[in-house]
Amino acid sequence: MNVEVTPLPGIGTRQDFMIRAGRRIGVITHRDGKFELIVSHLDDPDGCAASIALTAAEASTLAGLLGAPNLVAQLEEQHRDVEGISTKQFPVVPGSRFDGRPLAETELRTRTGASIVAVVRSGSVHPSPRPDFVFAGGDLVVVVGTAAGLAAAGELLGGG
Repeated sequence: MNVEVTPLPGIGTRQDFMIRAGRRIGVITHRDGKFELIVSHLDDPDGCAASIALTAAEASTLAGLLGAPNLVAQLEEQHRDVEGISTKQFPVVPGSRFDGRPLAETELRTRTGASIVAVVRSGSVHPSPRPDFVFAGGDLVVVVGTAAGLAAAGELLGGG
């Protein structure tokens, strides 16, 4: 994708790209740290059809929502030629059993045969988390294993 970066004097920068549907989609990063998600008109790629103001936390959460599936897709592509191995993501629901608890307490690999390869939190990826990594509500746990192992991991984590 060709991302265009346009300085907006006194405001910040606009970063956007053309999507297959013929619209431009992007983000305006304001000098004061605020963000706007923008979408162009279908018939005028330079005209703004929609603009949604986002706080830094909201932008980070959106990045996580968009980034986690991309990470899973990359891992699935890497495991594509390995028969019987798949990748899946499971949410840590706020207030659930493992919210605020360390990874070691799940005993996930011992109980399911599947492995946690990453945790996505607020747009940041934590690869190969250690046993003392503490889950937080809203985390996306990326797990690799067999179909049976992933099903068991989903049940254990409460996302299956």
